[in-house]
Amino acid sequence: MTNQQENILVNPVGKTKRLVTCSLFAAILAISAYFSFSLPLPGAPHITMQNFFVFLIALLFPLADSFMIILVWMLIGAVGLPVFIGGGAGFGYLIQPWGFYTVSFLIIAVVLPMLRGKNYNRIRFTIAAFIAVFINDFVGMVYLMGMNHYDLTTALSIGFLPFLPLDFLKAVAAAQLVPAFRRLQSIN
Repeated sequence: MTNQQENILVNPVGKTKRLVTCSLFAAILAISAYFSFSLPLPGAPHITMQNFFVFLIALLFPLADSFMIILVWMLIGAVGLPVFIGGGAGFGYLIQPWGFYTVSFLIIAVVLPMLRGKNYNRIRFTIAAFIAVFINDFVGMVYLMGMNHYDLTTALSIGFLPFLPLDFLKAVAAAQLVPAFRRLQSIN
């Protein structure tokens, strides 16, 4: 257990600050779903800032907090609050053909904190965020392919390749903003 984790367990102010910070990021994640626009393809998903904030959360928080923030947000959406892209909500949103792009955020919340390491390194954090992009887009594409019975070429051209350029840009931005957010978190 790190000194910071021990401090949080002993210090009720630390516990409160941690809870408030995690809640704030879950709320930001919910709000980010409304910053989106749809692609000009029939039945296509929206381009959104949501995965940017998922990357930022997973790069910023320890694994347990990262997972808890994403899980709480996802459960709130699953029970019916409109926190998913375009005001979507409900368990049905998560199991629809484009739904596993959202479900994969839980995987990212676990994998990305493990890949990035504890100490900030711009290159390592950026590479870890790129891996998160592949996880998000690949998991979503495979589920989309299975639900719609697409062949691999169709799935790649509809559910993977179109998202990569902008998702890579979001990943780079998130990785570069980590030091600024860490400074904000350390302000008492």
